[in-house]
Amino acid sequence: MNNTVLQIPLSKKLREQSEKVAADMGFSSLQEVVRVFLNKLICGELTVSFDMPVVKISDKNAKRYQKIVEDYEKDRSKYRSFNNVNDMMKYLNDDKDNSRP
Repeated sequence: MNNTVLQIPLSKKLREQSEKVAADMGFSSLQEVVRVFLNKLICGELTVSFDMPVVKISDKNAKRYQKIVEDYEKDRSKYRSFNNVNDMMKYLNDDKDNSRP
């Protein structure tokens, strides 16, 4: 059997926390977790996803944002679009322009 060693630098805290979670999941070691992960990866059986935490906004802000969306949908022409950041910043910083929405 032709083996190789994979060295991955990580903090002691990360290693300890990972070992605990791996043990809770039934793995005998972090090495076993990595081997299973890599085997699933090469077989195309691996799906990775990162769930974002749900942010609950207040009813007041929900109404405010809904009004912004409705206003935009009614009259898109009053909202400017820009081709680059410099043009947008010039527009935002221009004190002569009082026609901003």
